[in-house]
Amino acid sequence: MLKKITFIAFLLFVSCAKTIINTKDFTYKEPQILNDGLKIKNITTTSINSELIQKMTNDLINEELYNVHSVLIFKNNALLYEKYLNGKDQKHGKNLGIVMHDSNKLHDARSISKSIVSACIGVAIKKGIIQSVDDQISMYFPEIGLNKRKLNITIKDLLTMSSGLSWKEIGNYNNFLNDETRMDLSYNPIKLVLKKEIVNEPGTIWNYSAGNTQLLAEIIKRKSGQNIEQFAKENIFSPLQITNSEWIELTISNEQAAASGLRLSSRSLLKFGIMYKDYGRFNGKQIIDSTWSERSISSQIKRPSLKQLNIQDGSYGYNFWIYDYKNQNQNVKIIEAKGNGGQSIFISKELDLVVVITAGNYGKVNYNDVPYKILYNYILPSLFKKR
Repeated sequence: MLKKITFIAFLLFVSCAKTIINTKDFTYKEPQILNDGLKIKNITTTSINSELIQKMTNDLINEELYNVHSVLIFKNNALLYEKYLNGKDQKHGKNLGIVMHDSNKLHDARSISKSIVSACIGVAIKKGIIQSVDDQISMYFPEIGLNKRKLNITIKDLLTMSSGLSWKEIGNYNNFLNDETRMDLSYNPIKLVLKKEIVNEPGTIWNYSAGNTQLLAEIIKRKSGQNIEQFAKENIFSPLQITNSEWIELTISNEQAAASGLRLSSRSLLKFGIMYKDYGRFNGKQIIDSTWSERSISSQIKRPSLKQLNIQDGSYGYNFWIYDYKNQNQNVKIIEAKGNGGQSIFISKELDLVVVITAGNYGKVNYNDVPYKILYNYILPSLFKKR
């Protein structure tokens, strides 16, 4: 009897380990043509190694790549691959159960929100709402007072995660010692961030901080009169033909969660990535300044590897991660807009490539490498011919 109970418990464990059984349809399907400004092309008409892409599809469906919700591949000005999967999901921490994902479904972007805020800062500077990235933030936050070290913090320091303000976030997800959690539950998140002690000289040491991004969104609000959601809709989303979006508010203050609260469809995330690949343009239309676009995805500060999150060392731009990928004798720069749980927009100008991945592995450090496995083990190798 005991053996029988043990066996049943084992079966229940195995079934629960999977998110949901996806339809065993391994056949490649050309992406749908929708009225959203994206051009479509069949991957079989390209030089991409379709066997590797087929293996990726198999591993996605069989959940060898755990709880991935979408993978999109855009290369040479066309969407070549678009796969959606069913799986457990959340809405900014609230469990949604099993969600049937598709091209219209909104998905947590999490910290990709930071890259959107960065784009909004670029627009605000171009419009003259903000003077420069070199502005000291005391111009916008007089409540800083006369703290000499804090007076040296600039907008650029916020964009490059080098404000010098004390902040503990990475690796402490779902923990009340996490400063982002404390900020989200604060009645006055801006006051909480600005009260943090200076532990490093501004502009010198990289330290990941949602608080920096909340300050950037507040600067836009104070100078434009629009919150970050309104500003992004008018200046980024509308020009990109993005008509459906949501920006979750912080729990108590009712301010938008600037660093993590954005929800967009996978195709909308793709169009944002295309804009940066194409020097601030989408379908020939200049949406953000080309100089700003290039500066944002260029190395601004060195950052360490984050072994607890399986992130290799590299550099950081204006809320974009930067890596070097080596294939045989070719070095390729990879840009990433990254969010907790497996949300990634990967950009490579050299390869004329944008990849979007969404997943539901929020706070699960063991699965943080899933987007990198997809990119480095399947997609990138499929683009290079074997020698």
